[in-house]
This record gives sequence, C-alpha cells and structure tokens, in this order.
Amino acid sequence: MVPGSNDIRYVCLSDMHLGAEGSLLTNMPPGSTKTDPRNASPVLQELVYCLRDLIFRNDDKNRKPTLILLGDILELALANDNQAAMVFERFLDFAMEPGYELFGNITYIPGNHDHHLWESARETQYVSNYLAKTNPGQLLDIPWHTTNIFMADDPNPVPSYFLNALLHRYDHLKDFTINTAYPNFGLMKGNRCVLFHHGHFVESIYLLMTTLKNLIFPEQKDWTRKVWDLEAENFAWIDFFWSTLGRSGEFGQDVEIIYDKMQDEAQFRKLVENLATGLAEKYGKTGWLGSEIIKGIVDGLVHNLVYPERNQIDQYLTQDAEQGLLDYVNGPLKMQIDEECWNRHWYFPREVSFVFGHTHKPFEGVRNFGAYLGDGVPVYNTGGWVVETVNPAPLHGGTAVLLNENLDVASLRLYNEAYGPVNVEVHEILPPGQAHSDFFNNLTGLVQLNQPLWTKFSQRVMEELRLRAQNLQAKIAS
Repeated sequence: MVPGSNDIRYVCLSDMHLGAEGSLLTNMPPGSTKTDPRNASPVLQELVYCLRDLIFRNDDKNRKPTLILLGDILELALANDNQAAMVFERFLDFAMEPGYELFGNITYIPGNHDHHLWESARETQYVSNYLAKTNPGQLLDIPWHTTNIFMADDPNPVPSYFLNALLHRYDHLKDFTINTAYPNFGLMKGNRCVLFHHGHFVESIYLLMTTLKNLIFPEQKDWTRKVWDLEAENFAWIDFFWSTLGRSGEFGQDVEIIYDKMQDEAQFRKLVENLATGLAEKYGKTGWLGSEIIKGIVDGLVHNLVYPERNQIDQYLTQDAEQGLLDYVNGPLKMQIDEECWNRHWYFPREVSFVFGHTHKPFEGVRNFGAYLGDGVPVYNTGGWVVETVNPAPLHGGTAVLLNENLDVASLRLYNEAYGPVNVEVHEILPPGQAHSDFFNNLTGLVQLNQPLWTKFSQRVMEELRLRAQNLQAKIAS
C-alpha cells in the first residue's frame, strides 16, 4: 500500500442551511425560538471535531484535503444575509482555526437556497475578468451561466465574491480563496470520475420556466438541451423564490411563516383557502372566475411547493425525481462531460460516480443511466441538516461524502432522524462480488462509536433534533 493512498483528500458536505432556524448547525439557545449566530451550535462544533479527528489521522500531515460545499450551505431564502454570513463565520472559526486549518482548498457549488451566491460570483467575474479587459465598441459576449466541470487546471476560476470577503477578514486566511463551480463539478483520475451537482435540477419545479416555455411554444422544444440552457431559462425563477424572496423585509418574514406552515398540510390548506377567497372577492365578479376555480388554480400552482421532494418522507426518491435524475445525468450533464473531454482530448471515463444533495434524505445506490459505461453508476446523496417535520422522519439525515486520492468514495452517515440513538456508519457502494476498498476499511477502523468523540456528537444531535421539532411545532400552531 502506497503511504497516504487512504488519506482523506476530499470532504463533501451539503444542505447545511446555515442561518435557518431549523438547521442543527445554526445555534439556538435552549428555551429560545430565536437563533444566536454569534455562537456556534453544539452540533456544528462536534461535527468539526469529528472531521478534524479523521483528517488529522492522514499519513501526509502536510497535505490538507479539499472541502466541497455542495449547495444550500448558506440559507438565503429564510434568513437574512447577515445571519447566514455569521453562522458561516462560526463554521470557519472551527474548521479553519489558526494552526488547525482542516482544508487547503474550498470549492463552493451553489444550490437553490444559496443560488444568489452564484449570481454575485458570475456577475463579478464577468465584470472584472472580462468586461474590464474589453475596449469600447467591441462586441461583448453574454455572461456565462455555467462553469467548467473539471476545474483543476482552469486558468480563469470564478471566486466567490461574497464568501471571500468574509474569509479575508481573518488575518490567517487573507491569501485563501473559495472558488465557485456551477451547477456541476467533477474530479478525474485516470479512468475514474466523480461528479457533483446540488440536485435541484433533478426536481421538476426548478425547471418551471423551461416547462412553461415548452407548453407555450411547443414547436421550439429541444430534447438535447444543454445545462447552460437550463440555467439561462430558470436562473431568475430559482434566484427569486429560493434565494432572495425570504429577505424582502417584513414580507420576507411572512414568507418564512408560509414555509413553516407548508410542513403541515392542514395549516397550508387554510392559507390556500384564504388566498383563493381573497382572489375570488377581487376578481370573481368578472363572471368566469369563481372561488372554486381560483382555488383549483392556486392549489395546482403550489402543489410542487407544498410537496417538494425532500418532504416525501416515505421514499428516498419519488418517481418524478427518479425520472428527473435519469434525464439530467443522461442529458445535460453527459453532454457537458462529452464537450469538455473532447476539448481536452480526454477519453470519456469508464468508472463514474454521482454525488448530489438537495433532498435531505441520504442514501447510497446504483442507477443504470444508460449513457455511461459499465454496469451502473454509484449514486450518493449527502442528505441535510434541517428538521422539517414535527415527528422524526427516519429517511432524513446528514452525511459527509469522503474521497481519497484514487477517488474511492465512502459515505459517512452521521445521523438519521429517529426516536432512538443516532448511529454513525460508513457506507460504500460495491459492484457484485467486489471486496470493500482499503479506503473504506481504514475509515471503518477510525470511526469507533464507543469513543467519547463520536458519542458526544450523537448526543448533541439527538438533543438538537428534539429542540428543533418543538420549535417547529410552536411556529406551525401560532
């Protein structure tokens, strides 16, 4: 065995929702219904301590791993910028503590709740890296809607303007840069490739503008749409509803109430009925609009908002999401890989793994996408850190996906919502008849649940799960 071959080289986290009241990683003092972003949550502290213990056991002490933040890290839909920023600072306080920095690089892949970070990054990049270098009268290119998947040797990376401004306030991190990838990011090693995508394009509601366009202009349907097209058509819709609307002053507070009540079907139905009645009183006198018709229209429009994929608590992926996963990985993602491999004179990788989050339901499985080589593509979901139901949803939970230099992938399942004890487990997807990798075996030996470090983490998670469920119940009933 080559020394360092089983070291952790990449750590992937998603759906931390820093700043959200329901996030286990946002501090909420006992007995309070308000967040305290000036202090780190107990779960955030223990999570970093656990990761530190694993990373500091690497053979090569001088080479720090890369952190891949896979979207919905900052909560920009249901928290103000300052709240989300301060909680991200608390993460930096522990993960990048002077002398104990865990990571040598950070790649940020925005999701839907922090999509605006991509907007600010791409606009800044367009102005500083491109527009400022052109001459008056020159034909200007349109702003880019995506980055390259494979960014290891990208001469023009896209820095995260917002996050770097936070980062550079720390003296020891002034030379550190967080780069942005969107919406896809990939690692390539020989014939192996691991692909990362937050997961929102798997769910049809985030392709709403494309769907409407196809309905209104069916003659313009294009079944070979590139990922650039999906983002260009839907970015304003995603940015508005999931990344800016919740920060709209007092109205943003009302939006947060609606989000909370959406977790309870009966409460949300009351909101829908009140909305339908109000619209009918205003427009029903025109003769063709009545309250029942309006209610049906409103009900249909909000169905996918009331029942997003992550709220389907009895299955990992619904039929709609399974189809969306198939369509996205076989279509826009595959096309982007093909194009970049062609431009770089690379062969298409024979072994591909896919990592995504968004649903808050961690799982590991194999999907036969058809457009890829081999017998199937290992799929890992990173789960999330938000309590969204009053009663435990056992499929919900949080995972850290870990990779070594050879791109062996292991899923460190950190918790699932449950009434009983929280267990930490290591998972790896294996082809039939194949033995576990040395990387998996090494991690399994390091994660000893009877050690005080892991015991304390699990205890903190259980305590915070109960606290967040109680707070959600109080808000729904108000």
